Amino acid sequence: MTDSEIDGTIAFLALVERLKDTLRNSRTSTGRTESTAEHTWRVALMAMLLAPALGVDAGRLVKIVLVHDLAEAFTGDIPAPTPRQPGVKEAREREALATLTMTLPSAQRADILALWEEYESASTPEGRIAKGLDKLETILQHAQGVNPPNFDLGFNLGYGRKDTAAHPVLAAFRTRLDSATRARLGEADSPTLPGTPRPG
Repeated sequence: MTDSEIDGTIAFLALVERLKDTLRNSRTSTGRTESTAEHTWRVALMAMLLAPALGVDAGRLVKIVLVHDLAEAFTGDIPAPTPRQPGVKEAREREALATLTMTLPSAQRADILALWEEYESASTPEGRIAKGLDKLETILQHAQGVNPPNFDLGFNLGYGRKDTAAHPVLAAFRTRLDSATRARLGEADSPTLPGTPRPG
């Protein structure tokens, strides 16, 4: 790498540090609000662990996951239940990502933008799986987090159905997470996640 490429990469990494402070609607199991960076970390870990069973390129899947929420460094997170106009969020994120990556070497910039587009379009097996994993991680966090009193945990049960049905392994995870959600909602005979207390 040239000196200017190193400097540009450092500038990019400094900007994406904002994801550590970009807060989401989810709470951790201690009740602390989670960041986008924390969400992305666990989605990437899920991708690494499940890729062999999913029959996809593990490296590409992890790369897609790592870039899928980068634009939120500029746009912030929009909670999943928030109503959206079609295409608006994607356009804002595409513009933010173009700005965010402008200091990177051209090949790296093009790679990140292409990976993000692959996620958005779900045009490849890895893109479709990444979308499913993103939804599953959110459902998992809602199911195990200490949510505020007005939190609509029942939202979990309908969230991301199409994406989590993209592969039988994702669907199997979804079944178990739906059971954990039902347990949190107080339904009898539903298993909770380790360390998650039942209501009451």
